[in-house]
Amino acid sequence: MDRKGILIVVSGFSGAGKGTLMKELLKKYDNYALSISATTRKPREGETDGKEYFFKTVEDFEKMIAQDELIEYAKYVNNYYGTPRVYVEEQLQAGMDVILEIEIQGALKVKKKFPETLLMFVTPPDAGTLKSRLVGRGTETMDVIESRMKRAAEEAEGMDAYDYLLINDDLDTCVREMHHIIQGEHNRVFRNEEFMSRIKDELKDNLKGE
Repeated sequence: MDRKGILIVVSGFSGAGKGTLMKELLKKYDNYALSISATTRKPREGETDGKEYFFKTVEDFEKMIAQDELIEYAKYVNNYYGTPRVYVEEQLQAGMDVILEIEIQGALKVKKKFPETLLMFVTPPDAGTLKSRLVGRGTETMDVIESRMKRAAEEAEGMDAYDYLLINDDLDTCVREMHHIIQGEHNRVFRNEEFMSRIKDELKDNLKGE
């Protein structure tokens, strides 16, 4: 049976390890595609159009908004960021499970537009671990780290809107759990209505032939 891919949105606190988790998942399994965002910001050194981002002019991006070509979008520091609908739908039709790594507000917008979306929230086992990971990066001042911890407290209020909570304590374990959850989702009844309709019809036809 040909199966359509599942759209998955992954959110989590800064420092929870979302990026590392995604990289390991894609490295270990071959049925996932990480959605590529469109943006109006300029490419950084080494970035390629269609790989890290789809780089767009403001005019082109706003045209995409007007023509409903984005699953979700937002504006940060005078630049647009968004998820192109065509790329995601092509990957889903090809049977790939497509992962979007976005914040809570964007995740809820996607869920509203596409109710079958699977929402997953990544968190460390406790607040102390989160803070030590942020400090361990060695890239931010304590003021910035405290700001991120405050933001995490606010984001935690939105966790109950998600379908699954992933506790990223051990990376390998978390990757396996994520994969098993997603693959299990393919067997949910509401994702198999076409199959159920077909087998019901086949069984009815079989009874008629007896």
